[in-house]
Order: sequence, then structure tokens, then C-alpha cells
Amino acid sequence: MGYSRRSALTLATGLVAGASLAACGGGGGDAGGDISKDAVKLRFTWWGSDARHQRTQQAIDLFTKKHPNITVSGEFKEWNGYWDSLATTVAANDAPDIIQMDELYLASYAERGALLDLGEASKHLKTDGIDAAALDTGKVDGKQFAVPTGLAALSIVANVSLLEQYKIAIPDDAKWTWDDLKRIGQEVSKASGGKVTGVQSWGFDTGTVNIWARQAGGSLYQADKVSIEPAVLTAYWQYLLDLAKDGTAPSPSVTVERASAPLDQSGTATNTSVFGVWWNTQLTSLAAASGQKLELLKLPSNGQPAAAQSPYYKPSMFWSVSSRSEHPAEAALFVDFLLNTPEAGDVLLTDRGVPSNGTVRTAITPKLADADKTAADFLAELQVGTAPQVTPNGASSIEAILKRHTEEVLFERQTPQQAADAFIKELQTEIDAA
Repeated sequence: MGYSRRSALTLATGLVAGASLAACGGGGGDAGGDISKDAVKLRFTWWGSDARHQRTQQAIDLFTKKHPNITVSGEFKEWNGYWDSLATTVAANDAPDIIQMDELYLASYAERGALLDLGEASKHLKTDGIDAAALDTGKVDGKQFAVPTGLAALSIVANVSLLEQYKIAIPDDAKWTWDDLKRIGQEVSKASGGKVTGVQSWGFDTGTVNIWARQAGGSLYQADKVSIEPAVLTAYWQYLLDLAKDGTAPSPSVTVERASAPLDQSGTATNTSVFGVWWNTQLTSLAAASGQKLELLKLPSNGQPAAAQSPYYKPSMFWSVSSRSEHPAEAALFVDFLLNTPEAGDVLLTDRGVPSNGTVRTAITPKLADADKTAADFLAELQVGTAPQVTPNGASSIEAILKRHTEEVLFERQTPQQAADAFIKELQTEIDAA
């Protein structure tokens, strides 16, 4: 992508302590029991902006109005402090009842017994409105430890205004390849005299690595093994290096600077790169910053049959319930409200991604701004394959490792092959040590 999805991956060391979390499973209430008529207090934790806090509180108020005996207390933080706080409370057997969860850490918490198997709460939490491929993103060892709040998919965001200015045709995304992207990108860089580059480089987010593995007929992980082939990773980094060396993408120093900068300083947002890899749901923010006409395109293909099934749903985040909750039935009921009701959808809209529930998604689409509608339509029309395996326990530092090796390649301190071999070895060591 154009910038790192996360600038901090600071889950407390070893999730505070593996042994502490390993002992935290069990001890909660009956997830399949009746909803209590007595007073119930739930704690709900999430990360996000002030706008998210306000929307979430409105949704809480709607729920508690329907269930006046249930009180929901919000505990919200910025991303950087969220994971240390969660790890501390979980290790102390004092976790919030409802937890906003991220894919990078799902397996770490699930395998240590910190999360409720939501299949046990099916009486109160319905998931039949969610596509099976989306639901699978929240499964660990076949159990549903999380449900996606919203969905996204990787796309190319193209600056149509600049393409028109340089008299370059918009590519046909039904059949274009990575070679086509490179060729058209070169045309842009040449037409602009280098003022605008054709492509904004990536290599700082696992989404593109997943796609390259899937287009090659493989996967990033298989069980607890890093299974992407070294040759696939070598080709991935060679492509990025070629883009930088021939001027199709910015210089390495500019690329690295943008990778750690906010979205509004990216090449796409500042109209200094025509094509960029982004999650489709980022279109709204990019369009607001750019002020020009942007369009979502499907990712290019490598020309191999597996590429047709390479797109996948990426949960923006998940809802999980603590395995230690004294009120798991009520917690599940609250998650059901957030996930499945148009009332909550009207308030939350696309703040946590395009809603994963298809009925809610359809209900809110007419109320969305144009860019959000475009993002929702893109997702609805995309043909996706099976869900990638959830990031294994121990691999939550993958983006920091990926970023480092991308920089080494771009500055030619490592060859693409050296980076591929080192990346696989280093990531596997992290998994084995977890």
C-alpha cells in the first residue's frame, strides 16, 4: 500500500506472558443461556478517533434503550496504547466483555483461551447475514472467535483527472496485468516529465504479499509455517525495485518517507502518483484529500489461473467476546445489535468498514456519500476467493519485518532474493518462539 497500515505493532511482550494468558480461558457465564432480566453491566473496548467514539456511543445508547437493564461502559483508546492495555487486563483476568479485535492479534488471543467461541453464543448472535468467506476470516482452528465488523478489499486507486490531463486511457481492469501497470505508469512519468510518477510504491502492508502469494497459487501461511515461496517474494521485491529504478515510482527516500506519513501525505492524496494500492474503503479519505476524480480498479493479474481467485475480504476489524465475561449471552446480544441491525448501521455507517452484514450494507448504501457508495459497490461486485489463514500466533510483527526488508531492497542493501530468504527465516523464527 501507499503507507503502512499500522505504524505501531506494540502488543505487550509475549502478550504480557504466555502463561498468564494461557490460564485465562473459562470461568465465564453461560453464552447460550437466557438473557438476564436483572441489572447487567458490560464493558466494551475499542480504538479509534473521536468521531468513532461518538458514533459508538450513539449505538450503545440505542441498544441500552431497547434493553434498559443492560449498561454498557465504553473504554476507548488510540491504537498505540490499546494493545498494551488489553494485554494487561486480559492477563489480570479483568478483560472487557466486548473487545474490538484486529486480525494481526486474533490468533494470539484465541489460542491462549482469552476469547469466547462465538458458536456457543449462536442463540443470541446470528451470523447468517454474513458471507461465509468473510466469516472465515474470524476463525482460528475452525472456531469462530471473532466476527468482522466491516469488510475491505485491496484495489488500485487511479487518479482519472491526471490520466485525462496526460491523455492516457484508463486501463481495463478486467484483464490488465502487473506488466501493464508498469507500462502505463512509465507513460505517466514520461508525460509529466517526472513531476508525477505513474505508480506509488508499496511493500509495507501484508495485503500485497498475500495477493502475490495467492496469485501464484500459494499462501502466506499454512498452519504455523510461513509458506510463501522464496521465488514469489523475490519477484515481488524485484518488481518494486524495477519501478523505483526506472522512475515509474518515486525514489526510495520519497517512498520510505511516505510509508510512515499520514494518508493525506501519500502520493495518491497529493496528486503526485497516478496509481496506488489501497484498501477500497480508503477511497473516501483519499478523494477528500486529493480533490480530483479518483476511481477504484481491480488489482492487476500475473496472468496465471490462480489470480482469478486471489482477491479476498479483509476485515477492517472484528468483534470478540472475552472468555471470562460473566455475561457472555448479553455481550453476544450487544454484538448482534451492532452487527445485524439497520439501527446500528445507520449510526456507524462505514466507520468500521463497509458493513459485513449484507442486509445492513444494502440498507445504508443510499445514505452514503459518493465515495463511500463507490467503495461499497466495488466490494459488492468483486469476486473473492477463500479467506487467507489468520495471522499465526507470534507473527504480529510481520509488518515491521516487511517494512525493513522493503527498505533494504529499495536502497539496494539487499537483493530481492536475499530479502526473501531473510524475511521467511525471520518471520518463521518469531512464530516458532511464540
